[in-house]
Amino acid sequence: MKLVIAIVHRDDSDGLADALREQNYPTTLIGTTGGFLREGNATFMVGVEEKQIDVLMALIQENCKVRTQLVNPMPPVVVPGELYLSQPIEVQVGGATVFVLNVDRFEKF
Repeated sequence: MKLVIAIVHRDDSDGLADALREQNYPTTLIGTTGGFLREGNATFMVGVEEKQIDVLMALIQENCKVRTQLVNPMPPVVVPGELYLSQPIEVQVGGATVFVLNVDRFEKF
C-alpha cells in the first residue's frame, strides 16, 4: 500500500478532483498555501495499491499543467521616504509536487 501526497495549484485542483472521482480514487483534499508566492494550493492524499501508482501519476500529470505568471516580488525593507518601484517577474506556477510514501498499516473503520 502507498500513500500519494500531491500538492497542486488551486487552478488545477477542481479538474484533478473530478478526474480522481471519475476513476474511483478515494481522496482526502486539504486546502494549503504555498510558501514562495503565498498562493492557494490543494493537497491531495490518496491511498492506493502499488500497481495503481503509474495510472494515478499519469492522471495527476494530465490534470496539473505548468504555466507562467507575472508577479510583483516582495519589496525589500524600505526606509521611510524612499520610493521602491518593483518590476513584475515571470515565474512558473502549476504542475504538481508528488510524494509517494510506503504505508506499513492501513485500516478503515
